[in-house]
Amino acid sequence: MTIQKEVDSLLQSLQNVVFGKKNEIELIVTVLFAEGHVLIEDVPGTGKTVLAKAISKTFGLDFKRIQMTPDLLPSDLTGSTVMKTDRSGFEFSKGPLFSSIVLADEINRASPKTLSAMLESMEERQITVDGITRDLPDPFLVIATQNPVEHEGVFQLPCAQLDRFAARVTLGYADKKSEIEILNSQNDKHPLNDLKVCFDVSKVKQCIDAARKVHISDLVQSYIVDLVRLTRENNSLIGVSTRGAIVLSRVARSRAWVKGRDYVLPDDVKELAIPVLAHRMMDDGGSLSRSQDKIKEILQSIPAPIA
Repeated sequence: MTIQKEVDSLLQSLQNVVFGKKNEIELIVTVLFAEGHVLIEDVPGTGKTVLAKAISKTFGLDFKRIQMTPDLLPSDLTGSTVMKTDRSGFEFSKGPLFSSIVLADEINRASPKTLSAMLESMEERQITVDGITRDLPDPFLVIATQNPVEHEGVFQLPCAQLDRFAARVTLGYADKKSEIEILNSQNDKHPLNDLKVCFDVSKVKQCIDAARKVHISDLVQSYIVDLVRLTRENNSLIGVSTRGAIVLSRVARSRAWVKGRDYVLPDDVKELAIPVLAHRMMDDGGSLSRSQDKIKEILQSIPAPIA
């Protein structure tokens, strides 16, 4: 079986756990193959945590879940230097961030001080504790969840933190058919229990390397830059930075590869523009509500290149 068919099998396995969310599942896997981090945002009970756990299990990577709370300390994430049990000296005890896949559940419940400890790990893929810098596993992927309607005991994610996420995904409620399938699938036990490991570290790296090699033409690159530059022309919105353009290009390559192509189409950029760029745009009040409409407006105003 080719690696491409194994990816198709992995996607199908995930759809047997999280019903009716084919596009969202494919998007998250695409982002992970682009070495990006994902923010899953929706109301409670829509399958955010289940989807994150399912992805972690099928990827076959070292996994840690962090339940974010206001009293969580930075050292609870990064680890700290502790005395050895025989009292012969000190040693570094690694925190949960030293895992290949980290689920940060309800990330907006953590304090700004604790969230800042994640910035270095998400961008630099390393952690500095007591003046010593330590590399994180390769690959290193963060899947975070948050509830957008919760207002008590939560902290709004700052722009710098949001910008570290390659994509922001909203699941939404399942349709009637999918909801019936969900009920039937949990009569005896949760479908997560039967989910098989599809990948391992070497296969994940193979997918990442293959996605990097996908060709993206100068015309499509120019299309991405034009799109990003237009987000900066509205005085009431903070536009997308150059990092956003880089991430969009990288995720577009990954999407093309997942779709079985070795080249990027303008349609890849169009499909990814909202999940990759919208959360990077903010109005003066810090709201994300207008971002999607602005991206749609820009997409309609720019003619897509013929590639």
